[in-house]
Amino acid sequence: MTEVRHLLEVDDLSAAELAAVLDLADDPAPEAVLAGRGVGLLFEKPSNRTRNSMEMAVVQLGGHPVTMTGDEVGIDTRETAEDVARTLSCYHALIAARVFEHQKIERIAAASSVPVVNLLSDDAHPCQALADLLTIRQRFGDLKGRRVAWVGDGNNVCRSLLLAGGLAGMDLWVATPPGFEPPRAVAERARALGGAVEVTNDPQMATQGAEVVVTDVWASMGQEAEASERRRAFAGFTVDEELMARAAPDAVFLHCLPAHRGEEVSAGVVDGRQSLVWAEAENRMHAQRGLLLFLLGARP
Repeated sequence: MTEVRHLLEVDDLSAAELAAVLDLADDPAPEAVLAGRGVGLLFEKPSNRTRNSMEMAVVQLGGHPVTMTGDEVGIDTRETAEDVARTLSCYHALIAARVFEHQKIERIAAASSVPVVNLLSDDAHPCQALADLLTIRQRFGDLKGRRVAWVGDGNNVCRSLLLAGGLAGMDLWVATPPGFEPPRAVAERARALGGAVEVTNDPQMATQGAEVVVTDVWASMGQEAEASERRRAFAGFTVDEELMARAAPDAVFLHCLPAHRGEEVSAGVVDGRQSLVWAEAENRMHAQRGLLLFLLGARP
């Protein structure tokens, strides 16, 4: 019996498997591995890019996406996460979920008889990391040794990017205000995977010579009550033209979106010539299509 593979965090893949997913993402004529099959998409959190990109990735592989909100399914209110997973496994070739607590996606995967993909949890955003690496690879041609600077909150997006960059052998710098660093264990995991990781509270140091500068909102979904306090804490961490000038001359800017112009990034940067945010957004679809192909047994 073939082992069921899940992707709950990006380092569920090996370095070679990560490269295979990115190669599959670049396939302009993928096999219709989902013809006549469904994919169950669970969304406890609202979504723009994640829902659209995942639904279209499924369609491009010949499948039928069935999208459900948290209220419709009622995970752990109407029925347990385990029973939801067992039910959806009866109908679908794959389950993907966007949840609050990471433990919930782990429980879904443990009970599922089909592959499960984490579309976002409070701890991880592996699909975004795949799209980011795909975007960087398309621009620079390779990933190993590329210097990437993250400026802002050491949140779920940052954590997954660290692990993806570790798998790819990248040089990763993270600059956050004191108290907002990514967990030390995540940085150690990224180093163990093969990445060079430095964590600092100095955004100027982190961006010096960087080929890629990345940020995200200062208050993520579910942290709205902290927004004012976080704006004060993150003063000086806006990615603006002055900060980008410290990066390499051919540096690019990435942001998972939505962007708050004037907070974590200036309008001049996110809308400027160095910004790849729209290619990055499109690459969510391509990266997830490559991931689905990989999880369903396709190889480049």
